[in-house]
Formats: sequence, structure tokens, C-alpha cells
Amino acid sequence: MTTDTRVGPPSFGGERETLRAFLDYHRATLAMKCEGLTDEQLRQHSSPPSTLTLLGLVRHMAEVERAWFRRVFEDHDAPMVWSDKPADFQAAYDASASTRAEAFAAWEAEVARSRRIEEAAASLDAVGYQPRWEEEVSLRLVMFHMLQEYARHNGHADFLREGVDGVVGA
Repeated sequence: MTTDTRVGPPSFGGERETLRAFLDYHRATLAMKCEGLTDEQLRQHSSPPSTLTLLGLVRHMAEVERAWFRRVFEDHDAPMVWSDKPADFQAAYDASASTRAEAFAAWEAEVARSRRIEEAAASLDAVGYQPRWEEEVSLRLVMFHMLQEYARHNGHADFLREGVDGVVGA
């Protein structure tokens, strides 16, 4: 991996600033785990029999960003990026024909949209509707949910990256 350019969260800050910073830190971590790898390496299954790959994780997180920001706060019927069904995140893991360029373009576009949605909200108490749960949720819940999604999947990315080329850490 290259030099760590991630920006950590503030040691002192408000709730929203801290949540935003942690979320951006985790987004940067996923990107860092994929740095310097070829498309073939990003598609490598390093923990058989699992079919999980780094490229699959990037595709999955594009779906998750869309499901938790766009579909909750803007368009409940927005189609998913790769899945036919809103809760079929497994479809994103099939990255066999995907490329870094395709996966990262989709993920980065969803992250940018998620940031715009979050920044436009008046407060963490802003209310959206999660169609999958069929209930209203706050922006605060969405941001916490996204943090735990990235934290869990960045743990997967650690193992995947180590299996691809032996690189570990951060």
C-alpha cells in the first residue's frame, strides 16, 4: 500500500462532525486497501471457499451507500447499482466481469451523493424512510449504520489484502 493519507477524526468535535469524519476515514480505508492492485488481484478470492473479493466489497459498498442515503432520503424506488432487488447485496459480490474503473466510479459517485445528502440535512435528527425496513429512520441512525458497515467490511478487506499480496496494517 502507499503512504497513509487518511484524515482521522477530530479529538474534540461535535457529534455530526465526528460521525462525518469517522465515516470518511472508513471510506478512505477501503480505498487504501485496494491501492496498487490490478483488476485481477482485486478479483482474487483469497479465503476459499468464500467468493468475497476486494472488488466485490467496493461494489457492495456502492450498493450500501445507495440503499442508506439515496433510497432513504431522496428516492425510495431508486434501483440498486448491480442488484435487481434492493436487499440483494450478494449480487454486488459477483465482480468476476467488473473492473476497478467501473466499481470505483460507481462507489465514488454514490459516496459523493451520500455526502451531499448528509450535508443538506438540517440536523442528525432529519427523518428519512428506509423502504427495506418499512419505517422512518434518522440521519444519525443512518450514519451509525454506515460506520458499522464500513468497519465490518474493512476488517474483511484486511484479510483479503493480506491474502492477495501479504500487505497488512492500518
